[in-house]
Amino acid sequence: MKHAYLECGKIINTHGFRGAVKLESFCDRPRDLAALPVFWLEEKGSYRSVKVNKASVLGMFVIAELEGVTDEDAANALRGRIVYAAREDLKLPDDAFFLVDVIGLPVRHFETGEELGKILSVDTRGKNALFTVKTPGGEALLPNVPAFVKRVDIEDAVYVAPIPGLLDGGAENV
Repeated sequence: MKHAYLECGKIINTHGFRGAVKLESFCDRPRDLAALPVFWLEEKGSYRSVKVNKASVLGMFVIAELEGVTDEDAANALRGRIVYAAREDLKLPDDAFFLVDVIGLPVRHFETGEELGKILSVDTRGKNALFTVKTPGGEALLPNVPAFVKRVDIEDAVYVAPIPGLLDGGAENV
């Protein structure tokens, strides 16, 4: 099931004294976060929209003025909050996909179609995303690089060309 709202950033600080906030962008390009007309905040299992009055990119960060946030205290109350985007507000090229959408997909051998495992999670802390794959032998890490990941079909599977031992699972691979 595709999520209607996707994590796109985190409010990390205030900016100035008129209520602007500074955001760490989770998007590939901070300008994609700055271009959103609305941020969504999760509250008790539902989402509340907050109109973005103005936003700009400052290095790798985004500075945003939000409707109803008019002073430093109101902005400070939002510090640490994750901001979400409605899926339909984010535009992707035809050959791109949201990383969250691979979670739960089967991992198949690129040449044989054999199912090798299932993607449990995605870690984006490094230069390339790492997929945690549940295999018959345990959990293994699969780098999302062209040498291993040959094709991603969001409606079907992630097709890979693993080297021996890559998806064997076990503690030595995690």
